[in-house]
Amino acid sequence: MNRIRVALLGGLMSYRALFGWISPWILIPSFMVTPLAQILLFAYIGRSAGVGDDEFFVIGNALQYSAIPCLFGIGNTVVGERHHRTLGLVLTSPAPRLPLLLGRSLPVALNGCAVAVFAFVAGSAVLGIPINWESLPWFVLAVVSTTIACTGLGLIIAAIGLRFLDMAVAPNLVFGVLLVFSGANIPPTLEPRWMLLVGRWLPFTHGIAAARLTTAGASHSGVGRLVAEELLLGLAYGALGTVLLRALEKRSRHAATLEMT
Repeated sequence: MNRIRVALLGGLMSYRALFGWISPWILIPSFMVTPLAQILLFAYIGRSAGVGDDEFFVIGNALQYSAIPCLFGIGNTVVGERHHRTLGLVLTSPAPRLPLLLGRSLPVALNGCAVAVFAFVAGSAVLGIPINWESLPWFVLAVVSTTIACTGLGLIIAAIGLRFLDMAVAPNLVFGVLLVFSGANIPPTLEPRWMLLVGRWLPFTHGIAAARLTTAGASHSGVGRLVAEELLLGLAYGALGTVLLRALEKRSRHAATLEMT
């Protein structure tokens, strides 16, 4: 029970501090207006280029934009603690590491899910795309798998943040890579083989494919396989991020650079 309490309360406090809560209205341009603008941008580019239909771009960009809270959120939980010189207090506390990390990851992943579902529904409404509500549970399952995978990747960025003073560039760079290689805006039939191979090892590729299959009425077995692959990829990223955090924490302690800003 103590581990659950550490995870839930610690995660909630960290998430609130992440945005400062100067005003909750800051969430509207960040998580509602911007993803819709990205969907419309690529949908109209796709119309002009004759590549994919509106639904293709709505699904791809709705899921891919959840990378913003997942990458920046979990990464800034470490960088923000260091900036405010509270990281040492967190890491020297007797609380176990795994609940601390899971607690900080859960609100961020839920934030990503909310962004993806909102962007999908709003983008479909604006572009006049009918939603198959019967397939929505499987669509949400695909969304959950992608946000878990992306949050795992965010843990790796958080670990790297222990060794670099400025981490503003890394999440933006990774976001751009995911935008290109995840298949959010480029049909797999038009991608070079090397891009397909790279995309298979990145978050979103399997989740976006699963979400598109659900809206197309594909069998649940095919969707389930893609969701399982995305979850396994996320667990691998999360495990690697946890190990890196622990290793780089020890290295930062040894070099006395844990709270350098």
